[in-house]
This record gives sequence, structure tokens and C-alpha cells, in this order.
Amino acid sequence: MMKLVQPEYFEKESKEFPAKQWKAAKRCAKRKLEQRTDPDLTELHLTAICLYTANDVYGPFNKAVRKQGDEYTSSFQFHSLHYLLASAIQILNNKYTCRTTYRRTKFKFTGNVNHKIRFGSFASSSLKTTLTRFGDESCFQIKTCLGAYLNNYSALNSYEEEVLIPPYEVFKITKIITEDNNIEGLSDCKVVYILKHEGVKSQLNCKVAHN
Repeated sequence: MMKLVQPEYFEKESKEFPAKQWKAAKRCAKRKLEQRTDPDLTELHLTAICLYTANDVYGPFNKAVRKQGDEYTSSFQFHSLHYLLASAIQILNNKYTCRTTYRRTKFKFTGNVNHKIRFGSFASSSLKTTLTRFGDESCFQIKTCLGAYLNNYSALNSYEEEVLIPPYEVFKITKIITEDNNIEGLSDCKVVYILKHEGVKSQLNCKVAHN
């Protein structure tokens, strides 16, 4: 598949984004290429990471991923970006290291204890609990075993300590905290969902966490 993701195809997809953002992602990737410690990451991978983690790019991309669902037909305009991000995640976490991460949102989510869910798009989470600008309406404490720590490869470097979770990772809601929230760094959240890694999406009847 990697052979099919040639630079010219990714360049063609880039027309979906403002030219300024694409040029910035290319410059970012060249810098990251000199700093990389993972030799399997290509400049295309790094361009995808830089593009996704830049402001105003992840929103429309993830909206398209959620809208398309599981059928990536010819109408889906981000085939290369989707593949490169998924491939980069697998390279960065090729030992399936599990981490506890946190995600804050400004939206209400639905779900009950023991429900199996997935985010349905690439989901940004962090090793930090204190990124309060992302919201306090619904927060998540996540044990992810497929998410990858982006380290300095992010366009924002390591400031947010971002762990990117792929859309196919499935979680079980093990607890929902609405009162007496004493999770350090998340005590301001109106509700906290505790998620545990459950596997990958197959033919399971798992819900997508929508806002």
C-alpha cells in the first residue's frame, strides 16, 4: 500500500487544504526528518503528522472520516492522509505500548458502563490533564494500547504531549464519574469517562462516540 501513496497523490490531496498550511507542513516535515529517531518514518509520514497537528486541519479531516464511516470510496478525498497517519501510528507504537492518556472536549457524549466504543476518527489525547482550552464538558481517561506518542514530530513539538489514537481502536467504558470527581487534573470536568483498551474494530457491535 505504501508504494501506492506516492508524493504526487498526496500533493493532489493537498488542494483540499489552504496552500499556506500545505507549505508549512512540508517545511515542518523537512525539519522533523533531520530530527527523527524512527528510521521507518518517511518524509510523507512526517508531512501527514505536521499537517494533521497544525491548527484548523484536523477538524475538517476528521469530519470527513466520520462522515465516510467504514466505506472509503472514491468520494473520500483524504485517502493518502488517512493511510499515512495510520501507518505512522503503527510505526511509532510498533510494540503496542499501553499508555494512560487524557482527552478533554466541549461536547456531550453518550454511553453507559460496559458499552464498547471507538472515537470513529483520529483522536488526539495527551499525557497531560491540564489542556483546559479543549473543554470540560466531557473528559476521558483512556488506556490506549494502539495510540502513538507523537513526541517532537507534531507541528506543535512536544508541548501538548500528544498521543494520537487511531479510529479503529475499541474501548470499553469501565466507569463514568459525574460526582466526587477526584481525578487529578480533571476535577473541573462535568463528566469523566474511564476507557480501557478492548481491541480493534471487527464485526463487533461497538458504538462510535459522537458529540
